[in-house]
Amino acid sequence: MSGTRGKRIAIGARPPASPRAEAWVRQGDAGEPQKGDLYTARLTLDITPALRARIKIAAFTQDTTVAELLRALLEREFPEDTP
Repeated sequence: MSGTRGKRIAIGARPPASPRAEAWVRQGDAGEPQKGDLYTARLTLDITPALRARIKIAAFTQDTTVAELLRALLEREFPEDTP
C-alpha cells in the first residue's frame, strides 16, 4: 500500500478539439432567448404577507410562477404602446 503512494499516473494528451463541436457548444440555443436576455431589471416592493399568499395561490392555480404571473399583469397594465 505504501508503495503506490507518491507515484504519479500519466494522463494522456488532450485530444485535438473539433472546431465544429466547439462552435456548437458555444452556440447553445441561439434561437431561444435566455432569461437574462429578456429580463435585465429587478423590481423590489414591499407587500403584506396576506397579499403575497394570495399572489402565490393565484400563480399555483394558474400553473405558472409568481414572476410570470406578475410580468403578465404588468404587461397588461402598462402596454408598450403607452406614452
